[in-house]
Amino acid sequence: MSAGCSHGCRANRLYRRHSAQRGCSHWQQFGWLPVDSGFHLTKDIVGKNFLNYDFIVVLSHFKGHQMAGFGGALKNISIGIASSDGKAYIHTGGKTEKHEEIWDNIAEQDTFLESMADACKAIIAHTGDNILYINVANNLSVDCDCNGNPAKPEMKDFGILASLDPVALDRACIDMVLNSDDHGKEHLIERINSRNGMHILDAAEAHGLGKQQYNLVTIDE
Repeated sequence: MSAGCSHGCRANRLYRRHSAQRGCSHWQQFGWLPVDSGFHLTKDIVGKNFLNYDFIVVLSHFKGHQMAGFGGALKNISIGIASSDGKAYIHTGGKTEKHEEIWDNIAEQDTFLESMADACKAIIAHTGDNILYINVANNLSVDCDCNGNPAKPEMKDFGILASLDPVALDRACIDMVLNSDDHGKEHLIERINSRNGMHILDAAEAHGLGKQQYNLVTIDE
């Protein structure tokens, strides 16, 4: 095994201003993966060194998200692994790769979620079975960690979940929220539903990336 990557090696945020290195050749900075029969995308633009990894550990903080409804394994291997150009390409449903044009080309919500599923399809096609997903379902804010001033969590922590199936993993986390007896869950549920966040699970399942049915095994201390 030549290399491994815990996905703390997240690509640059889309919203960060680029340095002078932006003038370098596109192919020196980024790589890309094909999307076979995508809903909207034909490729996924990633950091160039991602193509060198032969095993990936995707460590995600499961929580709400102001655009996607929730963030977990699927969001992390789509938006998280994408380069800045790749993030723009996903957020606009394939309209542009230029980060400075994103706000004039934001995709309709379901198109955005389906484009994230397209990017996930490219990543999983590249890695095959050499990928492990871990969701940390603690500090369950309605906002993403990329928010500079996220809302405080309104509900209790759940713990850490892991799977080889990112669809089942994200679905299990959502089900834990839905089935919780914590009244604070309503804030997170509202965030997920208001963004039609569950649609990414349907889109990813339609792509054959996993199943929403699962067996939950609890490991006690």
